[in-house]
Amino acid sequence: MRLTEAYTRGDTAEPLLRLTVHGLLQQAVERHGARDALVVRHQGIRWTYYDLARAVDALAAGLLASGLQKGDRIGIWSPNRVEWVVTQFATARIGLILVNINPAYRISELEFALNKVQAKALIVAPRFKTSDYIGMLQALAPEMAGQTPGQLQLGRLPHLRNIILLGDGSTPGMQRYDELLGLAGPAQYERLDLIAAGLDPDDAINIQFTSGTTGLPKGATLTHYNIVNNGHFTARRMNFSAHDRLCIPVPLYHCFGMVLSNLACVSQGACMVFPGEGFDAREVLETVQAERCTALHGVPTMFIAELDHADFAKYDLSSLRTGIMAGAPCPIEVMKRVIRDMGMREVTIAYGMTETSPVSFQSGVDDPLERRVSTVGRIHPHVEVKIVGERGETLRPGEKGELCTRGYSVMRGYWDEPAKTAEAVDSAGWMHTGDLAVLDESGYCNIVGRVKDMVIRGGENLFPREIEEYLFRHPNVQDVQVFGIPDAKYGEELCAWIVVRPGHRLSEEDIRGFCQGQIAHQKIPRYIRFVDSFPVTATGKAQKFVMRKAMIDELGLKEAATA
Repeated sequence: MRLTEAYTRGDTAEPLLRLTVHGLLQQAVERHGARDALVVRHQGIRWTYYDLARAVDALAAGLLASGLQKGDRIGIWSPNRVEWVVTQFATARIGLILVNINPAYRISELEFALNKVQAKALIVAPRFKTSDYIGMLQALAPEMAGQTPGQLQLGRLPHLRNIILLGDGSTPGMQRYDELLGLAGPAQYERLDLIAAGLDPDDAINIQFTSGTTGLPKGATLTHYNIVNNGHFTARRMNFSAHDRLCIPVPLYHCFGMVLSNLACVSQGACMVFPGEGFDAREVLETVQAERCTALHGVPTMFIAELDHADFAKYDLSSLRTGIMAGAPCPIEVMKRVIRDMGMREVTIAYGMTETSPVSFQSGVDDPLERRVSTVGRIHPHVEVKIVGERGETLRPGEKGELCTRGYSVMRGYWDEPAKTAEAVDSAGWMHTGDLAVLDESGYCNIVGRVKDMVIRGGENLFPREIEEYLFRHPNVQDVQVFGIPDAKYGEELCAWIVVRPGHRLSEEDIRGFCQGQIAHQKIPRYIRFVDSFPVTATGKAQKFVMRKAMIDELGLKEAATA
């Protein structure tokens, strides 16, 4: 069917699942109990679904014994570890609301997040890369050292009662994870199934903070129903089964890891495979080879790093079939290399946002190659989408406008932020994404940029994504980001930051010559900088606002930026 307006809805033939997160795991255990469920290479973990269920019950019972009750908020501040996966399912088993804390957070951000949701407990790793989590907590709450774990009274964290420490060490005022597991007795284990039976799929179960690049982070509040179904339909779009083994280098604190990876696997009885605490291209390649992974997830920068690794050709990646590239705009040329050089012939692109659990669009494994590399696919089951203009009118296919989505996947709201929730989700239930998109007559969607990223040069609208896609065609360009900076004459001018492929050189003249006569003159970046890397979030998203500020400072444009 050809669309006559930029509106479509997903297929409804397969019903939505009325399951809690625990119900999803229980279903996997019943159907696939003896199969591999979880491999965590850096911790030496290899568990079946039976093993995972036992670990989940032990932690859930320990959390009950510590005094936590349904609806309480509990944070987790940790890189990818086995305990993160166990915590995800154990908290859901007893109705605790899991609060995902960004591993890159520092003291003020941690303080804000925990106080915003009035978290009663925090599970924390000792450290990750340059982040000393214990040291930051001690700086935030020095009085903790003289207090009893589980009974904390902290001035700057007035709601927090317990800090649970992962690993083998011990810290005054903190309870060791292993000690928590030992608290549970028969009474707590007997309560587990009773509590689970009283949970509702529509209960809030997870809070994920947005990046906060334009203000304080907002806590997107998601339900069992939101994330169970999104994980399930994401897996279905990849043709996942219990025979699949997914390599997961993306962070668990983000929807990509927690929903599109973990819940997608559990929904089909597939195996979750973690190569390390954080992303390392060599570890990913080694893991795919050693574990014969059939699927791989990642943001574009991860796939670029893997493809350009010096030893890439040495690894056997022949087991790979599918996976997801998402989390940031996916360059067409990178997608083509993933299919050709990594053998991921059925790789998919997914698009969404934390507030929509997260996926709204995803390409299918049987979509034509050109559709799979140049669009984000078609709408997910049971989700509606429309493209609207500046006055809120629904546009026609082929016209650029803001993407809006509606359906089961839309969040409950921002935690304790009714006004901000109303700004994002209108009275008709449409989530306004802030993304510029085009929907074609067949329902395929192309994301062309952010509404706020659009550059207005001399009254003309320019879309950085379009220019990035062209520059990616240069054989010596490894990665590129295009953004606008203030200009006294035109209002804004284009700037490109470029990472050159190892072993090659490029000049500004090379780039401009590559563009000359191929794209309109106003789309050729005025400012070009060659860099080793981009500032990125913990999930690998390039932070254009940081690049923009750096260029404003370099060029002395502070007054223009303020004006």
